[in-house]
Amino acid sequence: MDWLNYHHLRYFWMVAREGGLRQAAEKLNVSAPSISAQIRELEDAFGEKLFRRSGRNNVLTDAGQVALRYADEIFSLGRELSNAVTQRPSARALRLHVGIADSLPKLITQQILEPVFSLPEVVHVICREGKVEDLLAQLVAHRLDVVLADEPAPGSLKVRVYNHPMGECGVTFCAVGRLAAALRKGFPRSLHQAPALLPAESTGLRRSLDRWFQSLGIVPRIVAEFEDAALMKVMASDGRGFIPVPSLVTAEAVDRFSLRVIGSTEKCRDQFFAITADRRIHHPAVAALTAGGMATRG
Repeated sequence: MDWLNYHHLRYFWMVAREGGLRQAAEKLNVSAPSISAQIRELEDAFGEKLFRRSGRNNVLTDAGQVALRYADEIFSLGRELSNAVTQRPSARALRLHVGIADSLPKLITQQILEPVFSLPEVVHVICREGKVEDLLAQLVAHRLDVVLADEPAPGSLKVRVYNHPMGECGVTFCAVGRLAAALRKGFPRSLHQAPALLPAESTGLRRSLDRWFQSLGIVPRIVAEFEDAALMKVMASDGRGFIPVPSLVTAEAVDRFSLRVIGSTEKCRDQFFAITADRRIHHPAVAALTAGGMATRG
């Protein structure tokens, strides 16, 4: 394609940002069929589908995700151009695309990202949550600048990536008041055959837990497993079983989810990593993020 039709690109961008043809049509004050036709022309020009059907909704394809990222940059630059020509002040924000593993607690994520928001320059952080494997695929395709996870990238990954340890801590076990009081007596043996809500087997914390349980001969009665750490806490607050949490976020489990501490151990550790596609980090926000690590405690 010799020339990009920015009019068509803008229609695609609005649909992707607004979440559908109808919403974009209302914003642009044009008909939905007109927008659809122009997006098809853009797809024909690219030779790639930008949307695919998922039930009643249109969702972005991999090519659509790439196009959206470039479109964000293009129209952001367009606004800056307009500001510059009309002599209106504008400070362009540095963009940081962060992939966050579902299993990583939100408070840990907040602590890891904290140095980014202390930079003297303006940083626009775009966060995407998902499974580590999916996020790493986006990282090596340069759709993400960094991935935050509770485990290093696997050595089986075909493309070389780099793990930056950010910190680690022990594990604390929590449950609602009555269950916590019962399990507190005789901890950790009390966890044997006790109802458990555990991280999914694919997570680093679960593998560490399994090794610790096995070393003590503890076999909990697993009620449910979760990739999403926040959902696991919600289920625990309903009294479904005990949960393990990184000791760094024990206060959140107690204050926000009304859980009580059963006990903790330093022999089971949860680790946190920032993963980059390049050994030498050029992005200033990623450099700030990986430079200091984070505070750790038991």
